[in-house]
Amino acid sequence: MVWDEWEQLKTDAADRHSTGMQLNHLEPGDGGYPALPGQTGDLKVSQSDLTKIGGQAHSLYNNLCSKARVATPSSDKAAGDLSGQGFALGGGLKHVSNRWEEQLKSLMDACAHISNHMQVTKKVHAGGEHYIQRQMSSIDALDAGFDERVGEPGKKNPAYEPKK
Repeated sequence: MVWDEWEQLKTDAADRHSTGMQLNHLEPGDGGYPALPGQTGDLKVSQSDLTKIGGQAHSLYNNLCSKARVATPSSDKAAGDLSGQGFALGGGLKHVSNRWEEQLKSLMDACAHISNHMQVTKKVHAGGEHYIQRQMSSIDALDAGFDERVGEPGKKNPAYEPKK
């Protein structure tokens, strides 16, 4: 490609996108822009939401345990029979069966972890939130107690007087 062609392609592209370059953004199509994360509020999850997720993970775990292992005994038996008759395919089938079992156990462990985690997440985070609130309120009380601007010199600091 010659230099003039390259320059012409750049000019054509600039004409098509005269509004300027936009990175990491996809216009929603209605001409407006999506709201910023700070404008949409905080992420909120209820205990019932977490319970549903945990229940689905537990159900998947049970189904994997009962239904995904159906072929394992017959595959292992066939692998043993083939190997006993001198077929190399027996070793390959046994390898596939073992890998299937390893992957299945890994997936079941992940489901169990999700299920168990969802049962305690809300409680743990609520406790953490209350702890942070208590710590912040005690810091405010401490600040008020050490702030010389709170009361006149020589008088009791109102931060330590009983509330009226």
